[in-house]
Amino acid sequence: MSESVIPPALGRDDLGPDTTPVAYETGGPDGAVAYVTLNRPEYRNAQNSVMTYSLDAAFGKAVDDASVKVIVLRANGKHFSAGHDIGTPERDFDTFYDNVATLHWDHTDKQGADQRLAREIEVYMGMCRRWRDIPKPVIAQVHGACIAGGLMLAWICDFIVASDDAFFSDPVARMGIPGVEYFAHAFVLGPRRAKEILMTGDRFTAAQAADWGMVNHVVPRDDLAGKVDELAAKMVAMPMQGLFLSKKAVNICEDNMGLRNSMDSVFGWHHYAHAANSEASGGDSLGGMDAKSMKASATAASATTASGN
Repeated sequence: MSESVIPPALGRDDLGPDTTPVAYETGGPDGAVAYVTLNRPEYRNAQNSVMTYSLDAAFGKAVDDASVKVIVLRANGKHFSAGHDIGTPERDFDTFYDNVATLHWDHTDKQGADQRLAREIEVYMGMCRRWRDIPKPVIAQVHGACIAGGLMLAWICDFIVASDDAFFSDPVARMGIPGVEYFAHAFVLGPRRAKEILMTGDRFTAAQAADWGMVNHVVPRDDLAGKVDELAAKMVAMPMQGLFLSKKAVNICEDNMGLRNSMDSVFGWHHYAHAANSEASGGDSLGGMDAKSMKASATAASATTASGN
């Protein structure tokens, strides 16, 4: 259990331009753009539950504000997000929060697989599905690292605009786990690219992501905010009903092609992997890996790729 004091999640009235771990402000044409900012840069915006529930409050605030037509998800610091928090002093997997995404029992008084499943149904799968259904367009403004759980945040957005220094990966096969919980890989990358990035753990660039259809636009870092604002302004000029129904139509098509059912199936295998790891290692569901070892493995793999060996 964490020995750090875990701050409470932010409510809608707590949010402001400089709040942590999530900041919130409005701007753009007619003040119609809500900027939701991951603001935990000292930990590369790793997502603990405090950040997750604060994000939900920010998205809810933007949805309920009739003057907001577009939402931008962005990040402070060097990176968009290093993924789920698996090693900071504020890792709060054992902390109670009221569920908002699912009707399920509390995980904190459970053990083993029951604890992991109860938490991840709510905090990972449930939240991402909830946010994908936000009735307003959401633009991900991505720079630096977008790793594992960071991909989940980007993938729930309707558009991804990335800086040319952004890079992406889902390396959790190194833990013996078949990808992150919100398993959209085969849909956003195509089956063969999905297998390649999962089975190698390789990073891929913003240019590659755009070429594969995952990213809408790639621009120089200094032009990133401007490009996002340009895209947002075009949508602000559209009627809200047209934006909502267009988003709904495309999401329905994805679901009819199997996105939701596929995620349900893979989520079961994801938790099989956690349970198998735990059984084999005396309780470690991450297969002996932590944030430092995952980073070291990724760095070594990148060096090998760069050297051509």
